[in-house]
Amino acid sequence: MTIIENKIIKPRFTNNLPKNRDLIHFSKNNRCAGILSEVLFWKQVHKGKFFGINFNRQKIIGNYIVDFYVPSLSLVIEIDGSSHNYKEEYDFKREEFFKSLGLLVYKIPDIEVKKNLSWIMEGLKDFIIAEYS
Repeated sequence: MTIIENKIIKPRFTNNLPKNRDLIHFSKNNRCAGILSEVLFWKQVHKGKFFGINFNRQKIIGNYIVDFYVPSLSLVIEIDGSSHNYKEEYDFKREEFFKSLGLLVYKIPDIEVKKNLSWIMEGLKDFIIAEYS
């Protein structure tokens, strides 16, 4: 059981997520690429450092690879950098697919991870409390 600020966080598992196995190689390469904002965020959350919550990095869901996934919350976390510029339609379609599976999506601006990581982590904590307690 996860408790944040004396609030019980209710798990919300989504079983049997679709997975395009053809993307496994890309997912592994993305983990090794070391995008700075993702590495900085990962250092804050891996091995249960963030309230004991388990995070997956570069998780394949359907035909997409998400930056981070929290299985116990069915939560996709995307760090949006310049690669998302001019891809509004693609990003919308992608997010709608995740929502159709019952997943929530939380977006984080890449530049804010680099400039104000503590603020980002506080925002994520507040989001989790609001959505899952």
